[in-house]
Amino acid sequence: MRRTYLGEFEEVVLMMVAILDGEAYGVTVSQALEEHTGRIVTFGTVHNTLIRLEEKGFITSQLCGATNERGGRRKRIFQMTALGNRALQEIQQLRQELWQLMPPTKLRLSGL
Repeated sequence: MRRTYLGEFEEVVLMMVAILDGEAYGVTVSQALEEHTGRIVTFGTVHNTLIRLEEKGFITSQLCGATNERGGRRKRIFQMTALGNRALQEIQQLRQELWQLMPPTKLRLSGL
């Protein structure tokens, strides 16, 4: 099976969908990214990434009921798929393997 690679931003958005577990929609993902990473992200960037992840099969979405707080508009809630789960596990394993290869001297600050 051919592996589909994730970009760095796709990876963190996918992780946020998993972390938010049933509460992931564009606004909550954007807010969580800003809160946990310190990155200022636009809703459009997050929304486009969510759509791209859905097209790749890493997440699915469904429309939920309209709310007064959203002016009667419905939310599109995103959930991670088994493929998304596997992709995150693979990238975590790869990162751990690469960190194990890192010479300890490369992480030391010079002059200390």
